[in-house]
Amino acid sequence: MEGIAKPLSVHQFEVKTITGEPLSLADYSGKVLMIVNTASGCAFTPQLGKMQELYDSYREKNFELLAFPSNDFGGQEPLEGSDIEQFCEIRFQTHFPIFEKVTVKGQQAHPLFRFLSDKSQNGAHSAPPRWNFQKYLIDRQGRLHTWFYPFTSPTSSRVRNAIEGLL
Repeated sequence: MEGIAKPLSVHQFEVKTITGEPLSLADYSGKVLMIVNTASGCAFTPQLGKMQELYDSYREKNFELLAFPSNDFGGQEPLEGSDIEQFCEIRFQTHFPIFEKVTVKGQQAHPLFRFLSDKSQNGAHSAPPRWNFQKYLIDRQGRLHTWFYPFTSPTSSRVRNAIEGLL
């Protein structure tokens, strides 16, 4: 219908857990989120440890970190399903949510990443992932607040200050 604004929230999307179970991002309503496209074979893969450090710092304050493995950049995510989760847990002691591997760029991109990438959909920024480990910061209402390039450390003062501003 014309004249009706579409919601500008990640809460409208359903994703699949690493085990393939559907999950509504509305379940994270009221929380600050960081959504990151990840890969196990990337030069930025050690950021998984920093992501866990960030998660540990803020999870008690209604912060969630959501990882979405992707093989879109350089074929750097050859693993599938539970192998991805095991790699992250064993190598980097992660325990933040890791979701099913998705496409994050182009026409085949998951609707969540099309939303995050396109200002006409999210109302805030045009920020398609440039590589693995692009970070999207989402406010408590599910709106895209800002984003960070892959080379930005998850524990940088810039990232921490942005999160603290939303908490």
